[in-house]
Amino acid sequence: MKKLLSKTRAAADRYGMFGEGGQKIAVGVSGGKDSLVLLRLMAALRDFHPARFSLTALCLDPCFGGENADYTGIGQMCRELDIPLVIRRSRLGEIIFDERSESNPCSLCARMRRGILHNMALEAGCTRLALGHHMDDAAATFWMNLTSGSRLASFSPVTYLDRKGVTLIRPMIFCRESEIRSAAARLKLPVIKSRCPADGCTARADAQKTICLLEKTYPALTERIITALQEGNVSGWGFPGEA
Repeated sequence: MKKLLSKTRAAADRYGMFGEGGQKIAVGVSGGKDSLVLLRLMAALRDFHPARFSLTALCLDPCFGGENADYTGIGQMCRELDIPLVIRRSRLGEIIFDERSESNPCSLCARMRRGILHNMALEAGCTRLALGHHMDDAAATFWMNLTSGSRLASFSPVTYLDRKGVTLIRPMIFCRESEIRSAAARLKLPVIKSRCPADGCTARADAQKTICLLEKTYPALTERIITALQEGNVSGWGFPGEA
């Protein structure tokens, strides 16, 4: 975890993710490996980072198949880390896959999920929301925008939503997915297997597979994409004060 912690602090400090200090930060916890590792990293940073912030974990259950997800393990983890846990059950799964039968469900699900999470953060008294996106996600998003949207863009390290008054932060953008996967297995985190019918069959998954194949010919392609985003200050990736 030391390597991941170092990279996470580097990203947080580079982009001022924790603000001036004393912030109340919500962590979106889906139950997947990324969000659980993020929660552990944020708990560690909370205990020694000079910004001195507090944490609240937010679990939004889509209730796929009409069944509630079991967050027992995550609840125990939050108690051990002394982090309040808020769980909200929703009808996302029913609306998207049953009522609307979406042919492209991921986009709608993501928008609805984000809206609910933003409201949950505000209700918990948090004006910052940490998300578990990592370096591979950023590269895949860039690739999707380039090949499908004909534009140079990715998600931003820090995004202020002025209509909500919420700042989205992504502290793991310098971390590789392989590192996160190894940490989750080594720490035996209570990962919940996704019950989404579209899991693994998304445009993002296809983009990540494409980049993985390209890296056999172009080593370190993912890192080079991130460097290009920083050097070109694409989507706010240029380092503050250096752009």
